[in-house]
Amino acid sequence: MNGEPIRKIVIVGGGTAGWMAAAATSRIMGAFPGLTIELVESEAIGTVGVGEATIPQIISFNMMLGIDEAEFVRETRATYKLGIEFVDWLRIGHSYVHPFGSYGIDMLGIDFHHFWLRGQRGGLDMPLDEFSISAMAGKAGRFIHPRKDQPNSPLARMAYAFQFDAGRYARFLRNRAEAQGVIRTEGRITEVLQDGETGFVTGVRLEDGKIVEGDLFLDCSGFRSLLLGQTLGVGFTDWSKWLPCDRAIAVPCSLAGDNEPLTRSTAQPAGWQWRIPLQHRIGNGHVYSSAHMEDAEAEDILHAGLDGTPLAEPNRIRFTAGHRDRIWEKNVIALGLSGGFLEPLESTAIHLVQSGIARLMILFPSRAFNPKEIERFNRDTFADYLDIRDFLVLHYKATERDDSEFWRYCRNLPPPGGLADKLEMFRSSGRIIREHNELFTEASWLAVMVGQGVEPSGYHPAAALLDEDETRRRLSHIRQTVAHAVSQMPAQNEYLAGIGGVVAGTDRMRA
Repeated sequence: MNGEPIRKIVIVGGGTAGWMAAAATSRIMGAFPGLTIELVESEAIGTVGVGEATIPQIISFNMMLGIDEAEFVRETRATYKLGIEFVDWLRIGHSYVHPFGSYGIDMLGIDFHHFWLRGQRGGLDMPLDEFSISAMAGKAGRFIHPRKDQPNSPLARMAYAFQFDAGRYARFLRNRAEAQGVIRTEGRITEVLQDGETGFVTGVRLEDGKIVEGDLFLDCSGFRSLLLGQTLGVGFTDWSKWLPCDRAIAVPCSLAGDNEPLTRSTAQPAGWQWRIPLQHRIGNGHVYSSAHMEDAEAEDILHAGLDGTPLAEPNRIRFTAGHRDRIWEKNVIALGLSGGFLEPLESTAIHLVQSGIARLMILFPSRAFNPKEIERFNRDTFADYLDIRDFLVLHYKATERDDSEFWRYCRNLPPPGGLADKLEMFRSSGRIIREHNELFTEASWLAVMVGQGVEPSGYHPAAALLDEDETRRRLSHIRQTVAHAVSQMPAQNEYLAGIGGVVAGTDRMRA
């Protein structure tokens, strides 16, 4: 391959990953002279299509695409998301929220939570959730966009994401991508063609005999990993030792129950169950370990936990936690499930697609495919996977539950080295160190460590510069300010109605 520009990008597979890639590459690279982007997919091949909850980074992706948020919310039947509520994870009957955004206000140049820890040591009973505007608004079913015009209010620090219909999102992006010049080709791939000397992929042959050639191939073929795994033979790093869940059953149901702007994760005897309320239905699923539970029992648990009537047959998914040994190999880059899978406990699946696309745009190759660029892409992508893995393992490792073989396995498993270091640091001093530019912030680690019962024996010495009475007064004031701000916010349904979504209090869509 020479150093000439890429002339043809071929995206193999549609779904959320494929159409995110198509919309982004055509938006950013579409004006490049002579560049063609073609997406190949088959209607006969289904997609997993259950990645319905996101994290705040999705806002940046949509903005980059020039998407109007109100239109996006209407078209994807989205609701707002202020965090994740974890039920029964520490012990049965206990719950906490991992909120987006921050807690309280930093003081004396150190993180707020050190003052909260000092207050706790002094007998002050104020749950951490009560210092987060997102956590409290989520529990109250309220939402409003961040108020940047009120910099001293907790409302200015609101952070949010979305819960949406993944199928509708893919179609929404498809319309934009095709309008930006992306060519969609319908057809099942029967053969992948390679250069006899280099092994580079040169094209894909379809069932009707048509050959789609290209220079750069984006593998969005899902768990099949048609190009990266099957064709190029890239191996797989298995993390099931730390993340033993390997099955999921998903089923939507009719609207019922509360409509909080929170994703809910409820721990079960051999895994956990998700609940994602959208405008027109609720997404539900049960993630579990097949070594600890039979499929039939898992399905029974899922159906018993539904708030409404099932709207479809269950979608059964098998997976192994981990990632391909290389995400970019030769002229193939995997995006989404074809590159790896980490269970959706913290809603990171769509983010990993987004970060892969962003990394590709930064390191976009010529036809020379510089090995240094490929090496950098893979190294940074592996760091993403590793950071997310450790954060997920924290939920399973830090628990009091011993009521099933599954939970006894999880709590007794030695944690990965990076997680062990973070736990030791927090337990000794209450400090949280965010490595490099890892996805989850100090506030996220704080939420889950405190929520999962990890107790520090100390706090930053500077927190003692305030006496106990002043610490108590400030904490009480922050708590009251958060509660007052939440009381001024509209209900989520009322807010959605204002942009053409649900009519407040009903599930009827506006025309």
